[in-house]
Amino acid sequence: MRRHDGCYAPPVRIPGPEEIRALHEKHAPTPEAFALVHTHCEIVWGVAERLISASRPDVDAELVRAGCLLHDIGVYRLYGDDGRLDHGNYIRHGLLGQEILEAEGFPEALCRFCSHHTGVGVTKDDVLRQGLPLPPADYVAVTAEERLVMYADKFHSKSRPSAFLSPDAYAAHVRRFGEEKVTAFQALRAEFGDPDLDRPVPCGGVSVRP
Repeated sequence: MRRHDGCYAPPVRIPGPEEIRALHEKHAPTPEAFALVHTHCEIVWGVAERLISASRPDVDAELVRAGCLLHDIGVYRLYGDDGRLDHGNYIRHGLLGQEILEAEGFPEALCRFCSHHTGVGVTKDDVLRQGLPLPPADYVAVTAEERLVMYADKFHSKSRPSAFLSPDAYAAHVRRFGEEKVTAFQALRAEFGDPDLDRPVPCGGVSVRP
């Protein structure tokens, strides 16, 4: 398989859905947190699976599935003892997820799905200019698999009630962070196409925000 730096690396062992579910159960602080985060991850895989079926991108579908199912595992570390989510530090959930997977012995190719999926990519300039609570670095998707996981994630919100977002709705949302973010999102649309959200995604059952 190709690494994020363009070089080739030996194939990695890719965990299956049941192994990943057990990992979520291990790290989730409450059943409610598990239901929210793991269900979202399953929905993101459902979206990615449709994009793969429709546009046939040159990706490792098994790796994309693992990336989708693992990408938000760091959210669990943002829950306090009172069961509330620390929204103020939510931007850190990617790095926290990477830390979890590294501690579990997973390779970089899987850990990066956590730390490189936020928004349409967080750059070192974003970190410094906005004073984000992250080490200054580029947290952007590089491989096709990373880009697809990041893109599929944009179409479902864990907000209560959870909902699917149409491509236009997400473009409007991300515009507040700068026109360059809209441009980056439109590039992902051109690469992977628009997902079919008219039919319910498994585990979803929520409406689309136009």
